[in-house]
Amino acid sequence: MLRIMLGAQLRRLREAKGVSREKAGWEIRSSESKISRMELGRVGFKERDVSDLLTLYGVDDEKEREVLLELARQANTPGWWHRYSDILPNWFQSYLGLEESATQIRTYEVQFVPGLLQTSDYARSVIKLGHGRAPDEELDRRVNLRMDRRQKVLGRPEPPKLWAVVDEAALRRPIGGPEIMREQIEALIAATEMPNIQLQVVSFAKGGHAAAGGAFSILRFSDQELPDVVYVEQLTSALYLDKREDVDYYAAAMERLCVDADPPARTAEILSGMLRDLEK
Repeated sequence: MLRIMLGAQLRRLREAKGVSREKAGWEIRSSESKISRMELGRVGFKERDVSDLLTLYGVDDEKEREVLLELARQANTPGWWHRYSDILPNWFQSYLGLEESATQIRTYEVQFVPGLLQTSDYARSVIKLGHGRAPDEELDRRVNLRMDRRQKVLGRPEPPKLWAVVDEAALRRPIGGPEIMREQIEALIAATEMPNIQLQVVSFAKGGHAAAGGAFSILRFSDQELPDVVYVEQLTSALYLDKREDVDYYAAAMERLCVDADPPARTAEILSGMLRDLEK
């Protein structure tokens, strides 16, 4: 994600100066296609190349140069999830990079509590569904990954706005048993009090709704030049959609979901009712 952000910045600077990709490529002893890949964030950045391009584009202010050079250094630094690479598929590593850079995350879940809001025991129960034969050490690492992810995203100084819409089925399904579900629902009630989290429940009484196709997330970023990204997870891969027509379709579905769901002000009350049901 940092490469995409830096590439977008370099493209804007190049276009503002009226420099062709061919000329920019020559300046860094490379090619027009290399500049294109850099501007799309598809390759790593050499600090020397970025410095030379900034000079070519007339960026003389030392503070502005240092901001962009620091971004290049950060873009080449492995993400915090790198130490889990042995248990992380490449397609999900891409999502973690996007999630860490997002300023707004809108998500709909139909089967499970959203990953960012899961307790460790609930997460372990969910992970066992797909990795039931994994040794305990691997299960521990997978749970630690999920908890680290939660802390890195929601525990950072300026966390993203998380707007989660959860189907009642996900909250009624006794993942891990009554005790684990009780702890999980209590954690969700606590989450409703956090200023950056908005949680809604789509009750059974609503019948069908706009997101019948399944779970998805929409991520938005601080750089207005970057498009929103829709993430749709599958069993062995994931879809990343950033075309305007795709994003608009999912955004409209999310808007209808938010209207169909019970209002956020009722979420704590609904969850408390589920707690009482668990005690019966």
